[in-house]
Amino acid sequence: MKLSTKLKLSFCLVTVLPILLLGVAVVGFGTMQIHSLEKNYGVEDAGHYFLSNPIHLYEKYIQNIKTEVENVIKEDLSKLSDVEYLNQLNKKLMEKHSYLIVQRAGELIYVGKSENLSKLESRLKQFFEEDGDASSVYVSEGMQFLIKEMSFAYEDKTEGRVFLVTEMTDILPQMKSFIYELLVTLVLVALLTGVVLTFWIYKSVMFPMRRLHEATCKIAQGDLNFTLEEEAKSEDEFGYLFQDFEQMRIRLKQNAEDKLQDDAQSKELISNISHDLKTPITAIKGYVEGIMDGVADTPEKMERYIHTIYNKANDMDKLIGELTMYSKIDTNRIPYNFNKVRIDSYFEDCIQEIGMELEAKGIELHYFNYLSPDIIVIADVEQMSRVINNIISNSEKYIGTKKGVLNIRLNEEGDFVHIEIEDNGRGIGVKELPLIFDRFYRTDASRNSSQGGSGIGLSIAKKIVDAHGGKIWATSKEGMGTTMHIILRKYFENYGKNAENENVEQSSGENEQSSQREDDKKG
Repeated sequence: MKLSTKLKLSFCLVTVLPILLLGVAVVGFGTMQIHSLEKNYGVEDAGHYFLSNPIHLYEKYIQNIKTEVENVIKEDLSKLSDVEYLNQLNKKLMEKHSYLIVQRAGELIYVGKSENLSKLESRLKQFFEEDGDASSVYVSEGMQFLIKEMSFAYEDKTEGRVFLVTEMTDILPQMKSFIYELLVTLVLVALLTGVVLTFWIYKSVMFPMRRLHEATCKIAQGDLNFTLEEEAKSEDEFGYLFQDFEQMRIRLKQNAEDKLQDDAQSKELISNISHDLKTPITAIKGYVEGIMDGVADTPEKMERYIHTIYNKANDMDKLIGELTMYSKIDTNRIPYNFNKVRIDSYFEDCIQEIGMELEAKGIELHYFNYLSPDIIVIADVEQMSRVINNIISNSEKYIGTKKGVLNIRLNEEGDFVHIEIEDNGRGIGVKELPLIFDRFYRTDASRNSSQGGSGIGLSIAKKIVDAHGGKIWATSKEGMGTTMHIILRKYFENYGKNAENENVEQSSGENEQSSQREDDKKG
């Protein structure tokens, strides 16, 4: 559940739940107290009187005693002069928080409780001056009295009155208990609701915060080997935060691993470069010392020494050039100059340039163009030439001692141009094949540094092809040769300039075309 939803729900519960629970408590306690009133005081339908008019409840409360007094007045007035009977009657009233007052000829002849009599004198005087039965509620100095008055005449015709006085503040202790219980219930409900909801929100907020604190401490200490996947499964705001945090942790860990890998590759690169540079420098130094010592004592020797020095210097220059190029490509500092290029014309020019060099090295070059006329691609001619040259240079180095054959094919596959450069060299092992485009990678068996190069030629080629929105991969069979595959998207006028940056979907050209002619493949 989202935190915002929890807060809204908490607000509703804090507002509504205490009211509902208090209502339940009122109904429950009220029912219990009404039953208690009816049971203890013999008042039927006490709830109705209590809610509608409490005074009637009080009247009902002592109604039986009032009836008894009325019967005595009618049947046996002598009892009202009998102190013993009056004491018995007053005792019954005292049980109901009431007492008896009897007046004869204007004088009080019996007072059941004299404690609060002074507070009633003015009110009783008013009753003395009135005729007939009456009842009244009298309030004096915080005391509340219900006075029931009955008039009669003694046998000697003297005036008599009986007063049933009920102290309303003491008549129903259950009322006080009821109010007390309601107040306690209200406090408990509010406290319980607050504690439960506070703990609920606390758990929803503080536990994730504590987990995030632990995670940040681990990251600060360089420990990225933990996971927040379980916490990220939560669908609230903290779940989204954990997802972002987990993505950050994964990225940081990947960056740290990449940095370690880069450091290792950089050390390997320095080691390889040191070895690759040491060989030509040692050769140059040796030949220069030979010239200085007069070993090259004939024009033919001198020319051979100088030619060797020149070739070694060229090897060093080529190696440094490759490193410089890779550094620029790796930091995206090469400005590509994309143009519309007729792919068949471009490769015809390439064949003319490299054909003579390959022929001089004893390598046969075969070119096969199966494209429709005038197919155009968007490419940087200079950088694509670097890709072709790097691939061909690799093929030259690893053809071995047998007669070299190099086949270049241009195939059309739907909206793509498929370029194949096939050699008959040593081939590459299955395990090593996926790694040949990694920077600085050279197999120990067939790509060792003694062959020259830095091991970044194919990595440069891959970055350039990727920048063209294309794809490059290799297929190989050990002992039979290697084929490099390049896929480029065709240019169509309705694509406009957006075609330059479109990604290439992997085409079915990864497999060799079954319809290719057998005579295209040479040894």
